[in-house]
Amino acid sequence: MDSQKVLTGNTLENEEFGQEKRSNTSDHVDDAPDGGMRAWLVVAGGAGIYFCCMGFTNSFGEFVQYYLSHQLRDRSADEVAWIGSLSAFLQFSIGVLAGPLFDRFGAWILRPAGVAYIFSLMMLSLCKEYWQFMLVQGVLMGITMGFLQIPGIAAVSQYFEKKRAAALGIVVSGSSIGGIVIPIAVSRMLNSSSLGFGWTVRIIGFIFIPLMGFAIIAVTARLPPRSSNFFITAAFKDKKYVMLIAALFFMFLGMFTPLFYIPSYAVYRGMDTTLAGYMLAILNASSTFGRIIPGILADKYGRLNIFSLGGIATAILILCMNKVTSNAALIVYAIIIGFASGTIVSGAATAFSTCPESPRDLGTYMGMGMAISSLATLLGPPVEGVLLDHYGGYLQISIFSGVLCLVGGIIAFFTKMTTPQGLRGWV
Repeated sequence: MDSQKVLTGNTLENEEFGQEKRSNTSDHVDDAPDGGMRAWLVVAGGAGIYFCCMGFTNSFGEFVQYYLSHQLRDRSADEVAWIGSLSAFLQFSIGVLAGPLFDRFGAWILRPAGVAYIFSLMMLSLCKEYWQFMLVQGVLMGITMGFLQIPGIAAVSQYFEKKRAAALGIVVSGSSIGGIVIPIAVSRMLNSSSLGFGWTVRIIGFIFIPLMGFAIIAVTARLPPRSSNFFITAAFKDKKYVMLIAALFFMFLGMFTPLFYIPSYAVYRGMDTTLAGYMLAILNASSTFGRIIPGILADKYGRLNIFSLGGIATAILILCMNKVTSNAALIVYAIIIGFASGTIVSGAATAFSTCPESPRDLGTYMGMGMAISSLATLLGPPVEGVLLDHYGGYLQISIFSGVLCLVGGIIAFFTKMTTPQGLRGWV
């Protein structure tokens, strides 16, 4: 009996020790610092990543205009749009791997991805055939950007809680700043110099090298890695998470229309080619404020509120695009839609960050959500290209994109029903 008591006592002690050990290693997570030198360095590094990656994606409209009149002049608009569409799809969908890898192994995955991204830019400068552009700009650049972007925002989310929306807004605003600098630089070098396409892209790559070098050193994980399942399938039982994925899917179907087509639309309306080359820069300059200011407001008035408002406002503006005809109106339009659409990507990341119970799962939740939503980027721009080729105008594009983006904004608004605060809550 004594030995049984000892055995029972040891068993209970071991069970209690095991429970305490699991609690200490799995459940306890220190509060986010919401500031400090290290946290803001991670924000700066994340902004550098988005400057180089999504800033380049935001400049694709400038490349479309050039490709259609030079290397790919024998190709249709929808075929050229497939290059940017595939790249945009991969840079978000690869998050299904990049997010869990970041949660399990930390920021080390940024280093090889950063080197591969610079390599892909140099390879792009050598491309001449359609399949080469598709392979390099569509596939290779898309994959490497995906392994950089999702860990960038997941790392920042570990350092901020109360100020998370504002911090993520600053990070994603790097893409807007890149979208100002890169289109202007590309337009000037391609249209107003004798550099040619190859050296234009190489110079952009040389600009990116120090920025990317700083980013992959500055961005670090705050929390220890998790050792649970690679994917968190239980996330799809959360109604709020599933509705946010659906909302972003429909927004992605429509929101890339200005980024891909506003330079060619401006030329269609009679704007000078040189001035049209600045349209993306104007749009992205406004988008910088559209990512930061709504982020600050989201921390105060609700992250779902700002995300849904951004989607609905962007949809209404896209529906009005074909009514904008003069040069002055086009410039004002680029400013307004840049501000409105700027809330979508940063707002989506902030909205997804409200779903996981543990901040250690942030990368996986964001990666899976962005990956599924990004399927829309494979559909939207190519369909718009087909509509442009068939009808020869932009009315059908604006209706198609605007309606689908509006559906996404409405779904995001009704996602509030899954929260305790309900539709009227500041959530």
